[in-house]
Amino acid sequence: MYISKLSLRNYRNFLNAKLCFNEGINTIVGENGSGKTNVFRAIRLLLDDNLLRYSYKLDENDFNRGLLDWRGHWIIISLEFSDISEHEEIQALFLHGLAAQEEDSVRVATYNLIFRPSIEIRSKLSSLKRGDKPGLLSILEDITIDDYETLFTGKSEADFNDDKTYKSIVGDFETVDFPEEIDNRAVGLKIPHQLSISKEISFTFTKALRDVVTDFQNNRTNPLLRLLKSKSDEVDPKKLSPIVEMVVDLNQSIEELEDVQSVRNDIRSTIKDTVGETYSPKSISIRSGLSSEADELFQSLKLFIGESGDDYEGAIHELSLGGANLIYLTLKLLEFKYIKARNSIANFLLIEEPEAHIHTHIQKTLFEKIDYGDTQIIYSTHSTHISEVSNISSVNVLGREKNVCTAFSPSNGLAPIEIRNLQRYLDAVRSTLLFAKSVLLVEGDAEEILIPVLVKTIIGVSLDELGISLINIRSTGFENVARIFHSERVRKKCTIITDLDSSPIDTNPSIEDGDALSKKKARFLRSQEKGQERRQRLEDFAKGNPWVDIELAKHTFEIDFIISGNAYEVIETLPDIYTDKATIERVKDELNSGDISIIGPRVLTMANNKGKGWFAISLSEHVTQDTYLPNYIASAIFNTSPELSRAVITDICSYRTSFFEVNSSTDECRRVIDLFLNEKVDLDYLKKTISEELEDDHFNEILSFINI
Repeated sequence: MYISKLSLRNYRNFLNAKLCFNEGINTIVGENGSGKTNVFRAIRLLLDDNLLRYSYKLDENDFNRGLLDWRGHWIIISLEFSDISEHEEIQALFLHGLAAQEEDSVRVATYNLIFRPSIEIRSKLSSLKRGDKPGLLSILEDITIDDYETLFTGKSEADFNDDKTYKSIVGDFETVDFPEEIDNRAVGLKIPHQLSISKEISFTFTKALRDVVTDFQNNRTNPLLRLLKSKSDEVDPKKLSPIVEMVVDLNQSIEELEDVQSVRNDIRSTIKDTVGETYSPKSISIRSGLSSEADELFQSLKLFIGESGDDYEGAIHELSLGGANLIYLTLKLLEFKYIKARNSIANFLLIEEPEAHIHTHIQKTLFEKIDYGDTQIIYSTHSTHISEVSNISSVNVLGREKNVCTAFSPSNGLAPIEIRNLQRYLDAVRSTLLFAKSVLLVEGDAEEILIPVLVKTIIGVSLDELGISLINIRSTGFENVARIFHSERVRKKCTIITDLDSSPIDTNPSIEDGDALSKKKARFLRSQEKGQERRQRLEDFAKGNPWVDIELAKHTFEIDFIISGNAYEVIETLPDIYTDKATIERVKDELNSGDISIIGPRVLTMANNKGKGWFAISLSEHVTQDTYLPNYIASAIFNTSPELSRAVITDICSYRTSFFEVNSSTDECRRVIDLFLNEKVDLDYLKKTISEELEDDHFNEILSFINI
């Protein structure tokens, strides 16, 4: 048995989310604040005995902030179990509690936590006439969290992620349309306490490894003590009896020491001298605190570790952070093994962000090694090294938009061959696209190296600050990667940047062409034809997909870069490519000619001679704020970037104005920038002001692509 689906409605940062899981190992990836911890907490509210009591203590802070008013709404956390065992005892549990249909056996069942208004509130809402907003507001304003109840249900076939289904059960707050049926059977039947699933499974949660040394020092959270305590009940009393006798004798020997008795007598005489015999304690003794109880004896044991290459064994607090985290995780896994041995109906292990302070090689090995066969394991992680070795079919990606987090399944709806191609592609570098807010896909080293430099130098913020990850797919086809950005999969913006490869020279043959020129024309013509084919293929691929855009360099990156107004930057690289001064001067004249049929072939020759990656590195050393950002790149960046905040736009505009002399024009720009930041003017007014006051700055072209 395994968890096949988790549905969340209105719970914390999830307004409406669905996560799908497979048997075996699953991974949840996402940026900070995307809801990984809350996903685990939602599962634990249903399955973890240590957290079950909190299911009855939900409050207004557990509602999603995207609800303008939480009052009246429901929190729904629903687990779907699949592949339920045919074993008679297990079938009896699900048939009586969770299975949707009354059948002889079940393979799929649901288990739901419902946090909803009391029956009195639901009755008032159901009595409202459709569209009676004043009546609705009157009911809602009197609701407090004390008017809510928690119940666990099973036997439900409802799709709680479906808005229509949710409204049919809870009601439509916008149209004020509430169901007449107060207890809708779609939520399932209430499960008796005696059928609690948490008591029938083995479940272990390992929290994020942030301060494990403190956990080792706390008897309640110390994983070693939990292990030892679980074993203390199994110790043969006959084997323990001699140890207890030794402890009793040791305590007595310590207490009878002459110095100990002397201190006891001194205490007694001092009290007597101070308050007199009448008010003195009847008796005083000093006793050894070493317990003779089995479980307390076990608690006196401490763990000492010798790290690799070191003969010294130290306490946990003496270990490196990575060493302490690894030991903590090991003990939690052992704890799970002990629990698992109880022959539960299912085994679940949740591990939150195991990568903290742990070497990348250990991260990958850890993920590949932890596999307990009949156990479903769910990781959450920030680590690209763990996501690299994760099966993409078992990955859920969490994203964040304002107060709402969403969940995506990257492989949803893909054919097996498409999944395999994607899986091979996602190494530790490229798997960053799973964590990104938005993605630029390029296929060359030049773009990968130079675009981040251009953006940071020209507009003053990095791609990271814009929420963009730039990924070089190299020889992998764009479609193999970009197909994960889709309404059915990862709903994040992706822009493909590639070359149209239009020829910079006239490719029409002439009887006057020599062999060299004929071959050059043929080469450019082939590239141009391939560019047109690439364009058509990618446009067909992206058609109807709002998450994927295509941006094309008319020629190639190198040619479009120089004809955008960047001859100076290219000329500055000449000493890195040519040694002969006469050649440098001749090439310099060609690059300054303004004739694309001369400039294009020359800059391509330079790039190929140096190597496109090295040529880009050389170019990057000469990029300044006066460098022109090619329009197709600017369009790609600002169409791909998530909605920019006023603060980011303000930083960009302030950065550009800082390069101009202080005068009335720059003063006016700064004044309007401040007004824009404080929401006193809109973006159009800001753009108009800058374009008028700094009319000669090519930044105005870039600014035209920026939107809120």
